[in-house]
Amino acid sequence: MTGYGRTEGIFGTKKVLAEIRSVNHRFADYNIKVPRHYGFLEDKVRAYVSGYISRGKVDVYIGVESYGDSDKQVTLNSALAESYLDALRRLRDEFSLQDDISVSTVARFGDIFLSERKEEDAEEIWQTVLLALAPAVEQFVQMRAREGERMLDDLKGRADAMLTMVEAVERRSPERVAEYRQRLYDKLMEVLGASGIDEARILTEAALYADKVAVDEETVRLRSHFTEMERILSSGEPAGRKLDFLIQEINREINTIGSKANDIETAKLVVDLKAELEKMREQVQNIE
Repeated sequence: MTGYGRTEGIFGTKKVLAEIRSVNHRFADYNIKVPRHYGFLEDKVRAYVSGYISRGKVDVYIGVESYGDSDKQVTLNSALAESYLDALRRLRDEFSLQDDISVSTVARFGDIFLSERKEEDAEEIWQTVLLALAPAVEQFVQMRAREGERMLDDLKGRADAMLTMVEAVERRSPERVAEYRQRLYDKLMEVLGASGIDEARILTEAALYADKVAVDEETVRLRSHFTEMERILSSGEPAGRKLDFLIQEINREINTIGSKANDIETAKLVVDLKAELEKMREQVQNIE
């Protein structure tokens, strides 16, 4: 399912940006980007986000900048500074130069200063990032929930339409047997005449045909599958993988009905059922 959430704010001495977006994907695929010097955040962000998202290609960006107090400190390389001073003194003495060595003179040698990032508490940084990440994820989840409601209505509508088709298949089944019996009777009348017809034989043949083309078991299982689909869709739990499996089972029953269909009307119903199921399958790929 698609979704988007973004929060940016200043929290204490940090400016934090949290952005999360997702597109449809059959599995959970997380791409987490955090500042290089805060690499420890990646696992924490992944664990937090995965608690809300179980399916989709998810991109998360975390930006952290210092605000106010600097996050760097400058230290002096005393040994190197001493070496520079010794060299300057030798230069002074050897060439009888004026003694004007000062702090500004030595400070020109920039490599005597080391700029280092202050050591920061990892848990404190994480809690600060969470102040932006949590509301961004909440926005994201709400957007996906709205999309989910629309998809839920679509799936339920398609399921109802398919059940109507299943009812038509059930009504058609005894009609097919009656038509077969009548065709058999008419053919025998044409060939043998009324005196040569064995009514018992016709009934036996019709019974064998009815057993061969019966779809009662398949339609009962289809109804059961749609009842289970309704339960899954109404559960409020991640349903994508369960629905994937259920779609396969529904497809299996429709194929079996199709293999038993030997009349145009039932074959058309099977085609319509498969068309609706394919649209449903596409939607299910987008469900978490």
